[in-house]
Amino acid sequence: MPKKTANKISVLIIEDDVFLADLYKAKFELEGFEVSVAHDGEKGLEIVAKRKPAVVLLDLILPKVNGFVVLENMKKDSGLKDIPVILLTNLSQKADVKRGLDLGADDYLIKAHFMPSEVVAKIKDLAKKKAID
Repeated sequence: MPKKTANKISVLIIEDDVFLADLYKAKFELEGFEVSVAHDGEKGLEIVAKRKPAVVLLDLILPKVNGFVVLENMKKDSGLKDIPVILLTNLSQKADVKRGLDLGADDYLIKAHFMPSEVVAKIKDLAKKKAID
């Protein structure tokens, strides 16, 4: 079951761009989220298994293990498969979008098309929906 700590929704950001990861971390914390950050796919998988966040915000182009592999591994693991994953990436080819959604992502956002505040709003909506389910 995804974790909520002291009524804070936990989010894991898996993003190799340190500036962008810090920007999203600050934005989520301002909105009252509990935030963890991983800068590569391998570390992201470790953190998701240990902390079981309520939502994962996942880049696809990552060092060590790419985002598609992270998503695939999460969806194959019975303890992690129900954690919602939103892909936030610059890969905008139809084939990449289809692959991400086919692997089980809840949403696919192109970084250039979304402001951080819009991404936070989407995560809040998703967390509320999953809490109701």
